[in-house]
This record gives sequence, C-alpha cells and structure tokens, in this order.
Amino acid sequence: MRPLEGKVALVTGASRGIGRAIALSLAAEGADCVVTATTQPNADAVAREIAAGGGKALPLGCDVGRPGDVGRLVDAVHSVFHGIDILVNNAGIIRRAPISELTDADFDRVLAVNLSGPFYLSRRLAPLMAKRHWGRIINISSISGTLACPRALAYAASKWGLDGLTKSMAEELKGTGVFVAAVLPGSVATHMLEGSGFTPKISPEEVAEVVRYLCTEAPDAMTGSLVEVFG
Repeated sequence: MRPLEGKVALVTGASRGIGRAIALSLAAEGADCVVTATTQPNADAVAREIAAGGGKALPLGCDVGRPGDVGRLVDAVHSVFHGIDILVNNAGIIRRAPISELTDADFDRVLAVNLSGPFYLSRRLAPLMAKRHWGRIINISSISGTLACPRALAYAASKWGLDGLTKSMAEELKGTGVFVAAVLPGSVATHMLEGSGFTPKISPEEVAEVVRYLCTEAPDAMTGSLVEVFG
C-alpha cells in the first residue's frame, strides 16, 4: 500500500512549476488530488496528467486571494471527498518594481494571494483535520522569506508573513495531529524565476520531493519547521 493511499491532498497553484510537480508526486504516493489554478482549463490539464498516471484528480478553478472563491472551493471538495487530509498552499504571484513604482493595488494583490490565501484555506481546513486527528499543512514559502529582497518588496513581505503564519499555526495545533511546515526554495527553474536575473539551481521536482517527505515520513518533532531548499 502506498503511503498516501486513502488520503486527499489539495494543491493550490498546481497547473505548472512547483505546484504541478507536487501534485504529481503526491498522486504517485496514492493520494487523491484536488488541483487548483486561477483558470479551469489549466487545472484540467494537470488533472489529465494525474489520471494518465493512474491517479484520481479533481480540477477546480480558484483565486485563493478571494475568500468567496475559497469558500466555494472547500464546499466543492467536500461534495466529492470525505474531506482534505493534506493542504499544500503553493499558489503565489510576484510583482517586481522599485518601491516608488509598486502600486497599492499590486502590494495588496500579492499579499492576498501569497499570505491571505493560505490563511483562508488553513482557517477552514485545520479544524476539520484536527477533528480527524491527522492532517498536513505545507506552505510553499521562499528564500525571500529570510532575506532582503529589493524590487520585490511585496513578495518578500508575503513570504516573511507566511513563515510566521506557519510557525504560529504549528504551535497552536500541537497535540491535534495536524502537522504544519513551510518549504523555502531558492532559485527554482520555473516561470516565476524568469526575468529575475537569478540562475535556476534546483528543479520543481526536487522541491516536490521535500514536500512528499514532509507529508509521509517527517517526524512530528518537525512541525513548525522552515525547511530551506537552496540547492
């Protein structure tokens, strides 16, 4: 029996890059996967990949930065599955500009997707995981959550905040069976890295392998960890 047989995993931002690699990895371990993207066709594409490999996937369009979308997503999942055992908050965006050119709307939008989105989902799902005495919440943060990040102020702020959210949730949920951690990748060969000036050093699949480990093998003592994957 595969380690995640009978479990349901929700991966946001799963249509490409790190999210796609994570969804494929968890499906390979036996999890039924709910895969989201901002557009339904993009979610459908990765679901077809999972199905081609013999897995089961439910594709759903969702803008995680909008609470209404998140509520509808959770309702849709519960109409199909018993619940969600694993939540991977991967969806993220970046706006690159000096502070003088970064608009209020851009700043708010980055924080909505990268930080509020994980909160919206975790707030709804963590209590349900706790009732079943088992759950995994894995937040995909960034090296930018530990370093200064000029020309990407909103992105850095969102990732520093996500690291704090991770540690605080882990502490609050200790003893419930819900494990919380964050993965902090460095320069990953993804669409988001293009135009950054950084050279890719690791692959999405390497990040996915760390997420797989946290969902299947990591000891409870690692809850609250910020796992750096810099290559």
